[in-house]
Amino acid sequence: MAKDDNKQNLETIDHIAITVNDIKESVKWYLNNFNCQVSYQDETWAMLKFNNINLAFVQKKQHPNHIGLKKVNARNYGELKTHRDGTKSVYISDPSGNSIEIMEDC
Repeated sequence: MAKDDNKQNLETIDHIAITVNDIKESVKWYLNNFNCQVSYQDETWAMLKFNNINLAFVQKKQHPNHIGLKKVNARNYGELKTHRDGTKSVYISDPSGNSIEIMEDC
C-alpha cells in the first residue's frame, strides 16, 4: 500500500476461507454458536456473514484456504473468473505461498 496519503482508501478484507470436512455441519455449528447469517450455501461451499467480515467454508478439493481482498483494480492481477455467486476474482500467492483471492470491487 502507498504512503499515509492513501489511508482513506484502505483495502477491504471481504472474507477468510477455511477448509471444512462437511459444509452443512459447519454451517449448522457456526449458526448455533455465533451471531451470523448465511449469505450463500450449496453442497460445495458456504459464506457466513458476520458483523465485520465474511467467513467462507470450502472443500479442499475445490478451493485452498485463502483470504479474499476487494480491490478496484483487481484486473491488474490477472484474468478474472466469474463465480457461481456472481463475484469476479483471480487467485494469486503472496511471497510465503499463501493464497490470496483478489476480488473485483465495483
